This record gives sequence, C-alpha cells and structure tokens, in this order.
Amino acid sequence: MASSPGGGSGTRVHVVSDVHGNAADLARAKEGADALVCLGDLVLFLDYADHSRGIFPDLFGTENAHRIVEMRTARRFEEARDFQRGLWAGIGVDRATAIEKAVRKQYAELFAAFPTPTYATYGNVDVPPLWREYAGPGTTVLDGQRAEIGGWTFGFVGGGLRTPMRTPYEIDDEEYAAKIEAVGEVDVLCTHIPPEVPELVYDTVARRFERGSTALLEAIRRTRPRYSLFGHVHQPLVRRMRIGATECVNVGHFASTGRPWALEF
Repeated sequence: MASSPGGGSGTRVHVVSDVHGNAADLARAKEGADALVCLGDLVLFLDYADHSRGIFPDLFGTENAHRIVEMRTARRFEEARDFQRGLWAGIGVDRATAIEKAVRKQYAELFAAFPTPTYATYGNVDVPPLWREYAGPGTTVLDGQRAEIGGWTFGFVGGGLRTPMRTPYEIDDEEYAAKIEAVGEVDVLCTHIPPEVPELVYDTVARRFERGSTALLEAIRRTRPRYSLFGHVHQPLVRRMRIGATECVNVGHFASTGRPWALEF
C-alpha cells in the first residue's frame, strides 16, 4: 500500500488515477480508508504496455494496435488518424455508436466497483455525459467543484487540455482556467492533469511531454493548497515535488499498479 506523510489517527483518503479498466483492484481501493478519490481516466481505449487490451484491439486486433502505438509514439498523428479512418471504413460500422457501446460496457463494470464514498472527477479519455447514468448514490462526481472530507476542503477539476491526440474530454485553456478559479482556495487540489512543470509532465516511456496546466501551476503558487494531487502522466520523470508550500504528487498509474496513494490527516 502506497502511503503519504502524515500518520495522524484522523482521516485516511485513498487516491487513484488512470484506472483504465482495472475494475478488480478498484473494488478494493478503499480498504482501510474513509473515502476514495478518483482522478479519472476510467476508460481503456488502448493499453500502450499491452497492445492486446482495450477497445481498439477488441475491434481491430493486436497487430493494428501495434501499428497505431508506433505512429503515435513517433508523433505521426495525422498518419495515425488516416490509418484509423481506413480501419473503420473496413469494418463498416458507425464509429461513434461502436465506441459508445464499448465505453458503456466498461463504465457499467467500473462504476459498480466504486466503493462508498467515492469522490471522482473526469480524465481526458472519459465521456462526462455518460457518468451521470452510471454513478450510484455513493459516488459524487465533481468538476470545478469542492467537497469536504474529514474536515479538509478538496477541490476537483477534471479533463485535459487540447492535444494532437484529440481524446474525448479535452477543453480549451480558458475553460480549464475558469474551473480552477471556481474551485478557489482548498486544502487539497485534485486534478487529472499535472501543473505545467517539465519534470512532472514528461513521460519517460512515451518519451514526450504531456500537457500540464499553467493555470493550475499559478493557482498552486497563489492559493498554496497543502497538496496538489494528479495523474495523467503514467511514467513521470518526477512523481512528487514541492512548489512553495504545496506538496505536488502524481498518485500513480493505477491500471498497472493496482495500488492507491494514501493521504492521512
């Protein structure tokens, strides 16, 4: 079990991000804690570590998954999109309908695995309109909103910023900044993407800089939360660092580790 500094006898919160289909470990993620916080990316479209897993290989096979990963890793995004268009034309089904059906199947399993209480926000590969259908009474979905857990105020901002990957929940910088502003001063600032700091946004396996948020970085410096918690970068160069008074932590790639990060206060 991963753990954080603290060690008090009060409240323990477990935090996960980048679940990507790992329902079995998700069902156990709250064990020993008072609450679970999920920072998004429930859907598994394509597993870059195991190309046989996810919606894409289920539809088009592992060999085509190998090819699409190769193109994306080389940042040949237009070539990858053209390749995908050809695959969809070849199977003769409506792309949006097929993807929604597959996402719904994953969401049904994953939301059923959420323990009570869970506080969750969206990742960049999630489909927010569907969350309202699957979130049970024990799951509170927040985006640009706050919640009190154990006497501390937690702020939640979901989604990612625009990238050439064009994942489902990418938004403009201005919209993202407005959500950060709406959250205001909190004890724990929970986001899917990290602040825009090179060491926190660089993925050592994908060998690229992911998009972080400058608005988030500015809010951390201005409002000084105790913690900034995030995921998104699966194999970061640095997993945690201090920015002023704030401990910034990448809580880990839950799909591969199956272990939550623990916060005690």
